[in-house]
Amino acid sequence: MLIIENQLQAEPRNYRYVMIISLIVLLLFVWSLSTVNMQNMSEGGWLIASNILRGLLSPDVGLLFNLTSQGVAYLLIETISIALLGTLLGSILAIPLAFLSASNVVPKPVALLTRIFLIFIRTVPALVYGLMFIRVTGPGPFAGVLTISLVSIGMLAKLYVDAIGNLDTSVFESMTSLGCSTLEKIRYGIIPQLFSIFLSIMIYRFDMNLRDAAVLGLVGAGGIGAPLIFAMNSYRWSEVGSILIGLVILILMVEWFSNRIRAKLVNG
Repeated sequence: MLIIENQLQAEPRNYRYVMIISLIVLLLFVWSLSTVNMQNMSEGGWLIASNILRGLLSPDVGLLFNLTSQGVAYLLIETISIALLGTLLGSILAIPLAFLSASNVVPKPVALLTRIFLIFIRTVPALVYGLMFIRVTGPGPFAGVLTISLVSIGMLAKLYVDAIGNLDTSVFESMTSLGCSTLEKIRYGIIPQLFSIFLSIMIYRFDMNLRDAAVLGLVGAGGIGAPLIFAMNSYRWSEVGSILIGLVILILMVEWFSNRIRAKLVNG
């Protein structure tokens, strides 16, 4: 016990470093507060906020349990479909790009060019992609699927590369000594190491894409976002409340299921 106490006392004290970092964080916080201006909040803004709260407390029950194409349930299913299909397409397309950007798999110039391309994809916001695809395909769920898939490629490939970089290369050396072919190395050496990690990353990305799919509806890319903005513009606050309640329930359910599945994948 005495030895541990002596080691703790001998530990270097970085008070100056901690104070400098704390001061920088405090200055950044104070500078950020300068952008907050409550004077710009008009009476109409407070009225709209109170109306939204009133709509959450008294939602349109008929719309919430309406099973037609205009109901909340149908719009939520459409939002899930957009997020799921976009995630699957993005996940598949991100795999070859991830291997092309892994410097331990391909030459470094090829990996550098592929990473620059992926950085360019991640730079453009999802709403901008949505507006572009709407001009090409027209408004609707298809534009949302294309947007979600393209947005997913950049981030999924980046996370895939981290997993590829941690591959156990000793397995490949052993398989080479046994005379295994390239396809056999991929089947029995790479896929078993990466499958569960890739699947966990896909589920995590689907959870994020579900929120993006709801937002993309605001620009006409399908999903529940468009009816939400139409109801707000028409001051139908009970409909806004029912849509928000359905969206919150959907996200909580998907969050719960995705966390359970990812936990099982991580724990084997």
